[in-house]
Amino acid sequence: MWVWWVHYPCAHPLVSGGRSSGGVVSEPVKLPSLRNPVMIATFEGWNDAGNAATGAMEHLLDVWQPEPILAVDPEKYHDFQVNRPETTLDEEGNRRIIWHTTRLSWARPPGSERDVVLVRGVEPSFAWRSFVGELLEYATRLQVRTLVTLGALVSDIPHTRPIPVSTTSDDPELLARLMIRPSHYEGPTGIVGVLQDTASRRGLPGLSLWAAIPNYVAHPPSPKAVLALVTRVEELLRVSIDLQDLAEEAEAWENGVDELASEDAEIAEYVRQLERSKDTSELPEATGEAIAREFERYLRRRRDEPPKP
Repeated sequence: MWVWWVHYPCAHPLVSGGRSSGGVVSEPVKLPSLRNPVMIATFEGWNDAGNAATGAMEHLLDVWQPEPILAVDPEKYHDFQVNRPETTLDEEGNRRIIWHTTRLSWARPPGSERDVVLVRGVEPSFAWRSFVGELLEYATRLQVRTLVTLGALVSDIPHTRPIPVSTTSDDPELLARLMIRPSHYEGPTGIVGVLQDTASRRGLPGLSLWAAIPNYVAHPPSPKAVLALVTRVEELLRVSIDLQDLAEEAEAWENGVDELASEDAEIAEYVRQLERSKDTSELPEATGEAIAREFERYLRRRRDEPPKP
């Protein structure tokens, strides 16, 4: 299998630990009063192929500029030989330690009737059940109504086609309202799966968004997958998110992969095979149930649009 590193100008570099301070707290000083909040969570690690999920979260952090709530104390959850803390110097030359941990913040997206709790974290090394329990305790205190997790996986797809984002849920109401199907996956899971399962058992409805990453360019960054995830978040929350920088990065990434493929006949043929397979698999989507689903979505969007003057 081929794996390529594609370099291009990036406007949104990933910054470990987010933009808050390096200290950690296990309890918030004061919880904000939020409007029908939805929690969006991403984690570095196994569920984040190509850093696409955390890349999407970093973009949301950039555009929404959220207010910090708390940082989970990493002491009992992380192996610091695997996720080592970093030492930095501030503008005055004072040294500080930044601990890689999970941070919660909240935002009020312009035009949205719902507030958003953003969880930007690292998959823990230990005590997963306790970690998930702590996160869901915060969700309860913040009166979160819906949990949305972002993930990314490696798949046999061509880089030249739109990145597919699957949306799954175990909640019957969400399945019916969004006209999506439950996941039938069985096998190893990561912290995203454990969080969703525990939330569902506690009565918190959830959605999982998964972007597919081309297997031959799976090394981060993956701006085209980031764009696909953020676009899906935009659709679900019915808000407008600035996507211009992401679109430019995705185009530059795709052009870079095109150039690499043009220099290797074997890779170019592999991409063509994936394209043919992808196009063939989508042919049934032009008939039957898929058209009905798409038409229902169209009518719903029309119904939700404000009347024109």
